[in-house]
Amino acid sequence: MAKDPICGMTLNESSSLKLAHNDKTYYFCSVNCLKKFSQQNNINPQQLKGCLISPNVPFYKNKSIIVAAILLSLVLLSYQFPLLEAFRKSLLMYFKTIWWAVLLGFFLGGLIDYYVPREYVSSILAKPRKRTIFYSVILGFFMSACSHGILALSIELHKKGASNPAVIAFLLASPWANLPLTIMLIGFFGLKAAYIIISAIVIAIITGFVFQFLQKHNLIETNANVTNVGSDLSIIADIKRRSREYKLTVSNLKSDAKGIYQGMLSLSNMVLWWILIGMGLASLAAAYIPKEIFSNYMGPTAGGLLVTLIVATIIEVCSEGSAPLAFEIFRQTKALGNSFVFLMAGVVTDYTEIGLIWHNVGKKTAIWLPVITVPQVILLGFIANKIF
Repeated sequence: MAKDPICGMTLNESSSLKLAHNDKTYYFCSVNCLKKFSQQNNINPQQLKGCLISPNVPFYKNKSIIVAAILLSLVLLSYQFPLLEAFRKSLLMYFKTIWWAVLLGFFLGGLIDYYVPREYVSSILAKPRKRTIFYSVILGFFMSACSHGILALSIELHKKGASNPAVIAFLLASPWANLPLTIMLIGFFGLKAAYIIISAIVIAIITGFVFQFLQKHNLIETNANVTNVGSDLSIIADIKRRSREYKLTVSNLKSDAKGIYQGMLSLSNMVLWWILIGMGLASLAAAYIPKEIFSNYMGPTAGGLLVTLIVATIIEVCSEGSAPLAFEIFRQTKALGNSFVFLMAGVVTDYTEIGLIWHNVGKKTAIWLPVITVPQVILLGFIANKIF
């Protein structure tokens, strides 16, 4: 496995953008990271066409295609084996519910990936101000990666000098309040998704301020990295400059379309197979798990919330993959709070996330994360069950 030299994301070498430079091959998660690297190393943009190595992944090794093929095989087999008919109906129900949301989410993700420079994010998050927490949450909303991708970006922002409270707030806001996934959640839950999204933002803000308090009193680690990243960058001035320099030509429009498409492709390669896995697991649950299991053990009670939290902690699925499972919990139990707890647990109790924070940000920060967030998640889940 390789790492993107710009954002630090772990990548599959066979399916990533590659650049041969100075007798070494570098791997990138997106065109933006590739362009940023070329700028930092004074590589002429015209040379990229000659240096760029197009990803050459056999279709049978593409994770999304593999998962899709398995699901399609089960659907075809269901016409011969009645036992699989319930699975087919559930899977088709999920597909009809969210196909438009997934497609729109990928498109918006491609727009964000292509048009929003990462240095904007780094510049704002590096400033040690109270407003940084709100900036972190807002920027987290506009990010378009899954929880694992956001974790990689958060760690990279930490290395660039973002404060630990800003990193935590950004990390909490991104997986469930980010724009593409917001659309996906609306596709599942309708207007009730607003409660999930707003609650995730509230938890991110509260936790960010609590971490600022802890840092002020030396109860968590202070980021020792340089905090002057982008200190001389005026985002507004840079946007104005880019607007002035941009020319509306057929060539530029083609280039923009290609960049957006590559951003969509990069995002889909990262999360689509998780979405498909989530749909498959949710369909299996809908088809073969008796409704009594949901109602008896994951119902709208305090015990049901705790069981949901434990189950979500054990099941490590990317945020996009968790959404279908959360919807299945809601569909079976009508307990929105349990679905919310299931979703948020993937962020606040995920052992991969806590482990990476432990080793990269600090042990105290990792320990405080579930201590501060879990009570908030349970409380907001309990309120949701009472309201809806």
